[in-house]
Amino acid sequence: MFLSIFDIFKPGIGPSSSHTMGPMVAAARFLEALRTGEREPGAGAPARLEASLHGSLAFTGKGHATDRAVRLGLLGFDPATVDMDEAEAALARLATEKVVRPEGLPEMRFDPEAGVIFDYDRVLSGHANGMILRAFDGAGHLALEEVYYSVGGGFVATERELHAPGDLRSEKTAHGYPFPFGSAAEMLEMGAAHGLSIARMKWRNEAVAVPEAELGARIDAIWEAMDGCIDRGLEQDGILPGGLKVRRRAKAIHEQLRAEAGRNQVQPHVVNDWLSVYAMAVNEENAAGGKVVTSPTNGAAGVVPAVIRYYRDHCIGASSEGIRTFLLTAAAVGGLIKHNASISGAEVGCQGEVGSASAMAAAGLCAALGGTNAQVENAAEIALEHHLGMTCDPAAGLVQVPCIERNGLGAIKAVSAASLSLRGDGSHFMPLDNCIEAMRQTGRDMDGRYKETSQGGLAVNLPEC
Repeated sequence: MFLSIFDIFKPGIGPSSSHTMGPMVAAARFLEALRTGEREPGAGAPARLEASLHGSLAFTGKGHATDRAVRLGLLGFDPATVDMDEAEAALARLATEKVVRPEGLPEMRFDPEAGVIFDYDRVLSGHANGMILRAFDGAGHLALEEVYYSVGGGFVATERELHAPGDLRSEKTAHGYPFPFGSAAEMLEMGAAHGLSIARMKWRNEAVAVPEAELGARIDAIWEAMDGCIDRGLEQDGILPGGLKVRRRAKAIHEQLRAEAGRNQVQPHVVNDWLSVYAMAVNEENAAGGKVVTSPTNGAAGVVPAVIRYYRDHCIGASSEGIRTFLLTAAAVGGLIKHNASISGAEVGCQGEVGSASAMAAAGLCAALGGTNAQVENAAEIALEHHLGMTCDPAAGLVQVPCIERNGLGAIKAVSAASLSLRGDGSHFMPLDNCIEAMRQTGRDMDGRYKETSQGGLAVNLPEC
């Protein structure tokens, strides 16, 4: 199994990788299918577009701005490169003109309101985050229909792709990846057999597709984007959009922490506040629809950056090479979780988002601080184990309550897990693979009300106004 670090950590816009970035990507893919001439037999050129959202995309689509994401995707915008000023201007024109003019395609009618249907009754069979995109010709005949699933972290699969047969591990091996581990056990075995760290094996895999002369700079760019997001979040205040009237807190907390830094008497547990404020800064940016880096999702985007910032600014011996080691190791663990379970809150609850992010951050910090491969695997397992069963129950379908604070606590757990693992020799009772499988099973058995539908948990226990 090989999943690139640039798939796990990728730039995008908030508030959700599965509900915002994924639908944007799906819409862009649908346009590309139209460009290549895919259409039903006898159908004419596409003249009108329509989208329907199903499952979690319907239930929490309004709060996650899924309808807006579909519009942006059909207007030709990509989540990694979108200029928000241009996007807003294009959305304003669409509201008036009700047509899209994608490059390489004829002008097509698309009503930004009526053309995005929230279907609360039909859940598609492949995944909780399902959507159908349709194009009709000038006579109203169906020209093309495609089912897409947004499977978490901005990853998108069609119905055919989701159910395609094949051994992923053997396919990647055939393509020349030197360390195609598909489990934590294989990862440890390969590391021991070749005398390499997890980060070094990950680097060697990445170097198959990216020249080593470029690879370091591209990994550094991931951290620069994360670090910039923290800084932006620490500078902003005001009320977050969406109607809950949640106030940004990261800036005020950060100012308090800076004011206290020069005093002689500071409680030792204040480091938890630093971790929390870094994570909250990122997730407040995400909640406001700003640019973040999936880590491995938008809803959990604050955990890994917060722990790296903690490592850089608070840990003895931190270095730029340590940050690369952190990111490579975290990506390896994130890939294992995605491959063997899920990183989608709509599929397995928040254990798959903040839980996965915490496991990734724990592994990364442990590696950056000199941990062995066995200690790294132990750190990831400790962090994931203590998120098992966590529900995804965003109030009003917004990635704000409890998501913003939850990232702070995920970061704190990650540091604790790394520290505990470094106190041992890496031997432990529960292997990471078994913990990942437990998460998958728990998510499978979890009531759907607690999996990003806002139909249970905190989402329905709101304060009386």
